[in-house]
This record gives sequence, C-alpha cells and structure tokens, in this order.
Amino acid sequence: MSLKIAPPDPELLKKLDFKNPALWVATGLGCGLMRPGPGTWGTLGALPVGVIILALGGQIALLLAIALLIPIGLWASAEFEKMSGSHDNSMIVIDEAAGIWITLLACTLSPLSIILAFLLFRFFDILKPWPVSWLDKNIGGAAGVMLDDIAAGMLGALCLWGIHHYALAG
Repeated sequence: MSLKIAPPDPELLKKLDFKNPALWVATGLGCGLMRPGPGTWGTLGALPVGVIILALGGQIALLLAIALLIPIGLWASAEFEKMSGSHDNSMIVIDEAAGIWITLLACTLSPLSIILAFLLFRFFDILKPWPVSWLDKNIGGAAGVMLDDIAAGMLGALCLWGIHHYALAG
C-alpha cells in the first residue's frame, strides 16, 4: 500500500480548479487528496490545530473555532460539489475537521485523551451508527456533508467525557 496524492478518479482531477480556495478549504489544505483513507488524513491534519486551539484558549476558543469552521465548511463543501459534480466526495475533509474538533471539546489534553479523541471520532465516522447513518443517507448537499461528521464528533465527545468521568476517574 503506497501513499498517493491524487484523487481516485483521474477524470475528476480535470474538473477541479486548484486555484479556487474552496478546493483547498474543502480538502483540508490537500489532506483529502491523500490515499488511502482521506478521512483519516483529514482528521490527522485537523487534530493538532484543534489541540493547539484548546491548549491556548480552552473550550470557549475551540467552540468559537468550530462555530467559524462550520459555515466555512458548508461553503467550501458546496463549492467543491459544484466543481466536481459529486456529493460528499471522499476528498472533502473539512467535515472531519469539524467532527474531531467537537470530540476534542471533551479532551483533557493528555496524550491518552488526544489519542482516544482521534480513535472515538474515527470509530463513529467510519461505522456511522444511528443517528450518524440517518444524517449521512437523508440530508443532501453541503449540510449532508457536514452534519454526519458533526454527529460523529458529538458521539465521540460524549464517549470521551464518559471515559474521563467514569473509567479513568479513579
């Protein structure tokens, strides 16, 4: 298995305008172009940024960053979908950034907590239990791109909070 920076469909590459800032926002500065596992690469790209925001400004700063990121993600996702002619293309990873940042709201900033945040978010994002699966299947457009990852992030945060308050509290 090799790491490639290319979309799975070479024809799609011809449709993309690499001068359009929406492409770079939607793909997490290119993380979504990496294969295999663009969602994992997007999450890994967004994770240190979220950790830094949380470490420097606390949960309020991270909440403000999320509140800013979501409308930017909606715009970039909509623009990418217009450009590519596809819905929720795997190259769009701005939604992973929103999701992991939401999970980080329950993070204590210990290395274990950061790793658990990553694993829990990816677990819910990949397996898509209800309501994540319902949002993924029933909401279209840019909102559909963002909402399932927001829900996965919320489930990850809830589980991480539970782990910190019950499993690791003793």
